[in-house]
Amino acid sequence: MNQGKLEECKDFFRTLYSFIYLLGTHLKPHVAILNGVTMGGGAGVSIPGTFRVACGKTVFATPETLIGFHPDAGASFYLSHLPGHLGEFLALTGAKLNGAEMMACGLATHYSVSEKLPLIEEELGKLVTDDPSVIEACLEKYSDLVYPDKNSVIHRIDIVDKCFGLDTVEEIIDSLESEASLINDPWCGSTLRLLKEASPLSLKVSLRSIREGRFQTFDECLVREYRMSLQGVSRLISGDFYEVSNFQILNKHV
Repeated sequence: MNQGKLEECKDFFRTLYSFIYLLGTHLKPHVAILNGVTMGGGAGVSIPGTFRVACGKTVFATPETLIGFHPDAGASFYLSHLPGHLGEFLALTGAKLNGAEMMACGLATHYSVSEKLPLIEEELGKLVTDDPSVIEACLEKYSDLVYPDKNSVIHRIDIVDKCFGLDTVEEIIDSLESEASLINDPWCGSTLRLLKEASPLSLKVSLRSIREGRFQTFDECLVREYRMSLQGVSRLISGDFYEVSNFQILNKHV
């Protein structure tokens, strides 16, 4: 964008979203091993697949509102189909989930301790079939039972639904502030801080994106996200993403 190459930006997003669509609709089973950070495009090429294996090193988030963008790469589809209004919470705050939390909410299909991941890869490489039931059996063989920590957002789904199920960003923030004054829970304060650190326009755009995604197909979500992403980088409506990106580039070179 600094060089005025808008068409190259379009090609980047078109290529990424087309690949994610292919991944999410392809009949051949796909196994994503989430051995570390799984955010943004990394989540986009993992979550739409057939199987997602989380582990103790897995860190999932959609932190785009913090950089003046929106959860893309199919996020408006899969976040909108999470239990209750957990998708709105994740989209707006950029909060992180670990492997156990991903299992609990359905973002991951299996959980294995990190030490078993090489064994999973080795056994998958020996399979001579793409039968999903055979792959499922292979993954189950190395799966471990895991539960979210007592402080996890998974155990706060009632308050998440109460606050993030409201119609507007302003109402969500007011509701969280009200809850924070009623209950002594540091989670409310940390959630409010995340919201107030984000781009105000990105919060509004992302909330609407998740709400629309709940009633759209996977391909409809990707088409809409493509248009949103082009608006995000064009600076015709807002320069938030452009400014944050340039700031990050500047810091990288200092």
